[in-house]
Amino acid sequence: MKYDPIKRSLGVLFNKTPFLRQLFYKMLDVLLLRTWHVKKEVRLWASENKEGKADVLDAGSGFGQYSYFLSGVSKKWNIKGVDVKREQIEDCNSFFNKINRENIKFEYADLTNFASEKRYDLIISVDVMEHILEDQKVFEGFYNTMNAGGMVLISTPSDQGGSDVHDHDHDGGSFIDEHVRDGYNIEAIQQQLKKAGFSKTEAYYTYGTPGKISWKLSMKYPIQALNITKLFFVLLPVYYILVMPVAIILNYFDLKINHKTGTGLLVKAWK
Repeated sequence: MKYDPIKRSLGVLFNKTPFLRQLFYKMLDVLLLRTWHVKKEVRLWASENKEGKADVLDAGSGFGQYSYFLSGVSKKWNIKGVDVKREQIEDCNSFFNKINRENIKFEYADLTNFASEKRYDLIISVDVMEHILEDQKVFEGFYNTMNAGGMVLISTPSDQGGSDVHDHDHDGGSFIDEHVRDGYNIEAIQQQLKKAGFSKTEAYYTYGTPGKISWKLSMKYPIQALNITKLFFVLLPVYYILVMPVAIILNYFDLKINHKTGTGLLVKAWK
């Protein structure tokens, strides 16, 4: 199943005005469980950042929803979003200029050979590493462009059914076919980060039982329907009016429960 064509269609729809785009960001904040976990960890990091100022990298910024959140956490934060898709970079720079977010800029960058004169205090990478084959080079780039004491925050599928591989196609591939790997082992990714130079790592599972149900209701099933026919766009508002309250409750419980296993990983590493 392909996400990119659906994401492009939604981007065109919600990119007509800055108001619609910000509304889209709010919808993603509610529906995407990974956003709940990422925001929780960013807020925790911000509360421990005594100086208040920070240079932050959104590594794989995509449509800009996490950069939008980061740029709103503190006006003292300087945010840079980087991505390999130049059209996304141009689009994000245009949008953020329109809404007068002056503490954020977007640039083209390939994370497998990323270098920067600036040193970052916080790097986030959400739904990126599962798309990159040469992941060790990315982890080394994060380490080399980070200030001492800085933290990298990664959200990615786990090997416990990440990318929904238990519902694969007849060729045995991942349900989400843009992914180059089906998920990370929780110990192995921490070892890779330590090999890159990071001194301390922590990781925990996300998308436990509540999260998996929420993902299917809020993302998998509607995207499957849209892959079959774009006419389902007409029914999307009604569908989400019915599904959103259930998804919110499930996301809340997933955030609060310590999962013994899960299809997602939240990984932190410090320099």
